[in-house]
Amino acid sequence: MAGSTTKKVRVTRFDREPVLGYVNPQTYLRGTGVELLTPDGGFSTIPYEDVKTVCFVRDFEAPEPAVERRTFHTRPKMDGLWVRARFRDGEILDGILANNLLQLDAQGFTLIPPDPTSNNQRLFLPRAALTEIQVLGVVGSPLRRPKPKPAPQEQIGLFDGQ
Repeated sequence: MAGSTTKKVRVTRFDREPVLGYVNPQTYLRGTGVELLTPDGGFSTIPYEDVKTVCFVRDFEAPEPAVERRTFHTRPKMDGLWVRARFRDGEILDGILANNLLQLDAQGFTLIPPDPTSNNQRLFLPRAALTEIQVLGVVGSPLRRPKPKPAPQEQIGLFDGQ
């Protein structure tokens, strides 16, 4: 998500229409809510209690969210914490959370969704939108060290003994 200072987002809300706009990934989380610049130039702050997810998207014109995969079918391959979040409305969503406590936000969790081909690149889930978040597994644990490689064979001398 590096590059420009603003990113396209789709803010899904409980029982309301989604809001499209742009956010600065470094400063969009405020004490009162999510700061958003709408495509027509309006500026608003959406309270965390109203926000279900903030989806960092590739394009505003997205397919129906019901088409996207919500859980992993098998153990994920990318490093991080494999988590399952349960929203206030009972919906369940899997994702990969960074295995770094310094990257956790006080307002919620940023994770990578299970469908790599979807329009959503990353998701922010406010704590106010969740009833539960459960760690299902640790993928690529730093505690597991790679097996040591065998010592390389001495290279043969091509011109030795001539």
